[in-house]
Amino acid sequence: MEAVPNPQKPTFEFLTKKPYVPPSWASHLNPIPSHVFSLGHFPTPIHKWNLPNLPKGTEVYLKRDDLSGMQLSGNKVRKLEFLLADAVAQGADCIITIGGIQSNHCRATAVAAKYLNLDCYLILRTSKVLVDKDPGLTGNLLVERLVGAHIDLVSKEEYAKVGGVALTDVLKAKLLNEGRKPYVIPVGGSNSLGTWGYIEAVREIEEQLQDVKDEVVFDDIVVACGSGGTIAGLSVGSWLSDLKAKVHAYCVCDDPEYFYEYAQGLLDGLHAGVSSRDIVTIQNAKGLGYAMNTTEELKFVQEIAEASGVVLDPVYSGKAAFGMIRNMAENPKNWEGRRVLFIHTGGLLGLFDKTQELAPLVSNWRRMDIHESIPRKEGTGKMF
Repeated sequence: MEAVPNPQKPTFEFLTKKPYVPPSWASHLNPIPSHVFSLGHFPTPIHKWNLPNLPKGTEVYLKRDDLSGMQLSGNKVRKLEFLLADAVAQGADCIITIGGIQSNHCRATAVAAKYLNLDCYLILRTSKVLVDKDPGLTGNLLVERLVGAHIDLVSKEEYAKVGGVALTDVLKAKLLNEGRKPYVIPVGGSNSLGTWGYIEAVREIEEQLQDVKDEVVFDDIVVACGSGGTIAGLSVGSWLSDLKAKVHAYCVCDDPEYFYEYAQGLLDGLHAGVSSRDIVTIQNAKGLGYAMNTTEELKFVQEIAEASGVVLDPVYSGKAAFGMIRNMAENPKNWEGRRVLFIHTGGLLGLFDKTQELAPLVSNWRRMDIHESIPRKEGTGKMF
């Protein structure tokens, strides 16, 4: 997949807000966002992914949304470009959002909010034995706390009984009472407005395909699903555009039925006029549960990194790729000769929460053996 050179003049568009013009094929959706912020480094690259043991004639390519930034990496950035433009338009002075203790979305929101001079309040879900303790500085938490996000901890049990919407409403009411102007972003940034992030990503993919010398057509798109917005945007975008790739989602929490219904609500919110079941296939890949991994899953992440240099996160893309490869092994005829685009949604920082489980899988180290015949002289090696 050789790209045609496309020289661009350097610009200063990063962190600026501009009017949004949708793709022509999405212009009938409603409502259409009025503005969008430039928060990510787009377009993200697409390259061939040399995975082992693929079915006959199957090619897998990787869309590197993990490279949309460092502090602001992953699929959440695309949604935040629209959500934070709306927050600023409404005069908000702070952002509220909610997620798991190692939420990539919450980290991305905290960073993006500070870029735009907004305070950020995070409600993070943790275990009941840790809810009264300092959450520490591992992975996403380190970035969130460095940028000054305000963190409220709730137990998983409280979250299950009260619900994310009610919890954010409680915090919103408290901040309003203090004279603040909060803007609430739902779990994963997954509402109808956030869905535009991946409608726009489909336009980006189309433009990238137009820039390659050899014609490339993707038969399938594979992606992890954790809150529903990414799959809603990708599937309706692929359906409406000329891409027409079949979208496969691997859910890492809840179950396929929940996400068919949730995605339907997002599509209805855009007056898309289509059933989610007609444009996306959702399979279960949650395994032991959200953000929990089997040894087999972690071993898969390690093996893929060693084989291809691509590091998958253990919560989202790791489970989705594991599910995809397992499906290919069990049903090779369904994938033979097909060209697949896998969306890497980021989440690298989540690996830092898995160091104890990963340690036995990466024991490739040793003390260097320096023979006694090698000359030694104090001060030879400068250590700066």
